[in-house]
Amino acid sequence: MAENADYTKYFPVSWEELHRNGRALAWRLMEKAPFKGVIAVTRGGLVPAAIVARELDIRHIDTVCISAYRDDKSVGEVNLVKGIELPDGGEGWVIVDDLVDSGITARHVRKMIPNAHFATIYAKPKGLDQVDTFITEVSQDTWILFPWDQAPSFVKPIVEETRIRG
Repeated sequence: MAENADYTKYFPVSWEELHRNGRALAWRLMEKAPFKGVIAVTRGGLVPAAIVARELDIRHIDTVCISAYRDDKSVGEVNLVKGIELPDGGEGWVIVDDLVDSGITARHVRKMIPNAHFATIYAKPKGLDQVDTFITEVSQDTWILFPWDQAPSFVKPIVEETRIRG
């Protein structure tokens, strides 16, 4: 992926951290429960939604399939692959996504299901107004590297790195 000037920092998230934060999100949602069901915003919201559904013992899970990112990490046109319609505008449902960044995707989802509770693990300032519950606020200039976007790789020992530079 090409670098986007808007992202100057990386925030790597491990599977363990994602699971821990997904459980923390479920704890925060407990005070709003019970929910009729969970709506995962694909693709990033699939894993957090599964964690929330398990922790809150919710069996009814659906998806909204939407994207706004381009390959260069910039926000482009919103591409709605699969929408959703729920009675009462989604009252009693919880929407789960991995993060809210610019808020563009969240605004589109909210238009479809305006009365659902919107929850994310991570939230950035530009999208905060779209989220009802979140766990961690991250600066707008940070690109979150989720576990599904990473792979372990060899890193040279520090002593070797200094020899190469020196």
